[in-house]
Amino acid sequence: MKVNVKPLADRVVIEPAPAEQKTSGGIIIPDTAKEKPQKGTVVAVGNGKKDEPLTVKVGDKVLYGKYSGTELSIEGKDYLIMKESDIFAII
Repeated sequence: MKVNVKPLADRVVIEPAPAEQKTSGGIIIPDTAKEKPQKGTVVAVGNGKKDEPLTVKVGDKVLYGKYSGTELSIEGKDYLIMKESDIFAII
C-alpha cells in the first residue's frame, strides 16, 4: 500500500493489524473489550540517521509496544508513526 507521507529520520509509519474479532475458542469479543493490536505492517520509512541506517523496510510485519507511536488518520485509514527504536521485532 502506498501512503503519501514520508517520515523523517528514524521514523516509520505502520498500519496496525485489525483487532481480534473472536477468541481461539470461538467467543466473539465485543468492541468495548477489544485490545489495541501490537503488530502491524510497515508502509513508509524515513532515511534513517546519519550513522544509523534503518533495519526495517516497507512491507515488514512488526511487533511494537502497546502505547508506542502517535496515531494519525490519512485518507480515512488509521496509522501509527513511531521511532524505529519503538519496534520490538520483525515477524
